[in-house]
Amino acid sequence: MDGWMSFLTEQDRRHLEIWGKAESDALGSRPVLVVVDVYYASVGHERRPMEESVKDWPMSCGLEGWAAIDRIAILLAAARKKKIPIVFIRNSETFPADPLRVAQRGSRPRIPNPDLPAEIRALKNEIVKEVAPLPGELILEKAAPSAFSGTPLLQYLQMNNADTVLVVGESTSGCVRASVVDAQTNRYRVGVVGDCCYDRFQASHWISLFDMHQKYAEVIACDQAVRYLNELISVYP
Repeated sequence: MDGWMSFLTEQDRRHLEIWGKAESDALGSRPVLVVVDVYYASVGHERRPMEESVKDWPMSCGLEGWAAIDRIAILLAAARKKKIPIVFIRNSETFPADPLRVAQRGSRPRIPNPDLPAEIRALKNEIVKEVAPLPGELILEKAAPSAFSGTPLLQYLQMNNADTVLVVGESTSGCVRASVVDAQTNRYRVGVVGDCCYDRFQASHWISLFDMHQKYAEVIACDQAVRYLNELISVYP
């Protein structure tokens, strides 16, 4: 998980040798897995390269998003096997984004292509079926980028006596990062599963992972996260 190195300048690399993270942050024994914004608007209703997918779904991350979703499915299976609590986060339909601010973020509309069938356009806020919640798993709707915004996520973590928040989803530079910062602000240990996160811009993805790893969290790969979960002593009923 060091793909950020190709985006660092020579000065950055020299600074990293002096100031960079010296050792790994230990994750705890009572994690909760938080899955952020893995809905169809982020990848489209079918697997297509981003340049094609954005024609119908302007916020799509394309095939890189689908690859992350496939890894999230593996991580979910490991978490469920260990009875780790899982929380799915998506945008609130009740508190939509500020239309003026959204309109100023580029020249293209942010809604699905109106030429798509209505039943396909209606999928936009639905969690992708490959990682769909099972009965009894919590789904929370947030009012802003962070998974903690307008949701009872903090209370849920406290109720489960959690000590670690494991975060996956999209976008790495937006809602994932905001959720990670808030989790760390609330004094939780934080793990970011880097290859289970995705973004529309590779530079944003990698530099955000770099920043989170240096400041707020331990960035790990999916296989490391699965190994971490498998090695846990069962602590949840």
